[in-house]
Amino acid sequence: MLEFSKAQSLRDYNTFGFDVKADLFIKINTSDEFQDLLKTKEWKENKHLILGGGSNVLLTDHFNGLVILDCISGIEIIEENDQSIVVKCGGGENWHQFVLYTLQQNWGGLENLSLIPGTVGAAPMQNIGAYGVEIKDTFHSLEAINLQTAEIEVFNANDCQFGYRESVFKHHYKGEYFISSVTFKLSKVGYHHLHLDYGAIQNVLKDKHIKNPTIQDVSDAVIQIRQSKLPDPAKIGNSGSFFKNPIIDSAQFNKLKEEFPDMPFYELENEQIKLAAGWLIEKAGWKGHSENGVGVHQKQALVLVNYGEGKGKYILNLAKKIQDSVQSKFGVELSPEVNFI
Repeated sequence: MLEFSKAQSLRDYNTFGFDVKADLFIKINTSDEFQDLLKTKEWKENKHLILGGGSNVLLTDHFNGLVILDCISGIEIIEENDQSIVVKCGGGENWHQFVLYTLQQNWGGLENLSLIPGTVGAAPMQNIGAYGVEIKDTFHSLEAINLQTAEIEVFNANDCQFGYRESVFKHHYKGEYFISSVTFKLSKVGYHHLHLDYGAIQNVLKDKHIKNPTIQDVSDAVIQIRQSKLPDPAKIGNSGSFFKNPIIDSAQFNKLKEEFPDMPFYELENEQIKLAAGWLIEKAGWKGHSENGVGVHQKQALVLVNYGEGKGKYILNLAKKIQDSVQSKFGVELSPEVNFI
């Protein structure tokens, strides 16, 4: 039996903690429930918003429609051999808890993605990534329910068209599918290559005198780094990194490097250069700035925060000011990671 709530506060379902309301609200626990939902008048007569962990959305006002919370759980081994394992996870599972589970089983591949907020189902939409690793590196497939046909469809990595914080679900198929499960191919310890390219991870391991790190050591290092830089959403509302790190060509970079020789960068393929959005925002003078109950975090300029009494529209206004400022100072366009609702 599907149970709908009316005038439901979404404060607990978005990591910014904005107290906006949804006209209608429902929690979905199985794929069958979601398929049943598609037949209801509540679905057919309302616009709708699907939420996972609410960690990548900016709710700017009350939602005049139906909000669906993905609560599909479960972890299942699909196939296994001596070197690897294919594991399927419900879309509503907490991402970090799933990562911790894989570590407990001695499965490598997700350790660099520890402590990223959100759900498993939302992870491929963004192609979430951190410290040299992205979802696409271990992605096997996903199951998604077509909102028009109610059929379950399977997408492989090519189908998803993964890019930097991008997938086909953010653009071409935006609002057309509900991701019910995601399947990963992970490596068993002894057959797994650790990704230790980032200096921050190397520094933590060196400080701990760890010369031969395990996947757990890497995860612990990533957690320590993230906790030192990023505020806990339970204490101060935020969505983690608000903007993507911009990518520019080498010609533009070389000009910027002459004027800003201390500018951090990361070389990509095809003479593309990735810049640090947080550094750009800080150098534009926004770090620690606050207005109307929202602001830019004091320790990490890439994070916009709600100090408790702010509103989504104030974050939106602040983000626009930051984009204009960075464009004016560096000639670089910042694009948000967060989805505006």
